[in-house]
Amino acid sequence: MFRKFLLTLLPSLAALTISSTASAQEPSAPDQQAQTQEETKPEAEKSADPKKVGDESAEVKNVPPTLAHTFKSIDGEDVDLSQYAGKVVVIVNTASKCGMTPQYKDLQKLHKDYFEKGVVVLGFPCNQFGGQEPAGESDIKQFCEKNYGVEFPLFSKVDVKGKKANPLFKELSQMDVKPAGAGDVKWNFEKFVLDRSGKLVARFGSRVKPGSEEFINVLEETLKEAAPVESDANKKKD
Repeated sequence: MFRKFLLTLLPSLAALTISSTASAQEPSAPDQQAQTQEETKPEAEKSADPKKVGDESAEVKNVPPTLAHTFKSIDGEDVDLSQYAGKVVVIVNTASKCGMTPQYKDLQKLHKDYFEKGVVVLGFPCNQFGGQEPAGESDIKQFCEKNYGVEFPLFSKVDVKGKKANPLFKELSQMDVKPAGAGDVKWNFEKFVLDRSGKLVARFGSRVKPGSEEFINVLEETLKEAAPVESDANKKKD
């Protein structure tokens, strides 16, 4: 009789188990709503990394080719020339044992008088002309600071002509601008002047001093030019 009772009870127990399982698997109303919202999201929004959305560091800035170079400073640290974009840049190949070496004094005065106006002087020691820059970087730095009070950026030694010439000087040497024109760097203390957009606008030979009327006139005319206007595509969107 007890067996007969169990047989009559089993269908009810089975129905109860199925009902409980279905209730556990069925999402609650809030869960259903959240799931529906997720399914209706655009694919781009689903896959977007929240850390990258609106990340300004991802914006690509226009850098003029003449400033798209990285050099070692006189202290051995990497210096990206793109940081000087928007400035008037004076690039000079230098040497410590040359008859033109006193031009360091003129370059330092140029730095002191015009830095706040937007001029950057960059010195690149080179040993290709008469072996007149034989010292190491630390000695070059000490020499320039002690004898000429140099405060403008100096870089590690580079080649400015020939097969091993630095790409920047190769590029500058090929440009035909007044008064020196195109061609290999001929001696220490040649001077290249870039405008605010990074365009080479003048090249001066070794004998033209940075403090000369000829040089200063070009520098001041270049300073009068407006800084390049950023295109709408590169402006930060509101």
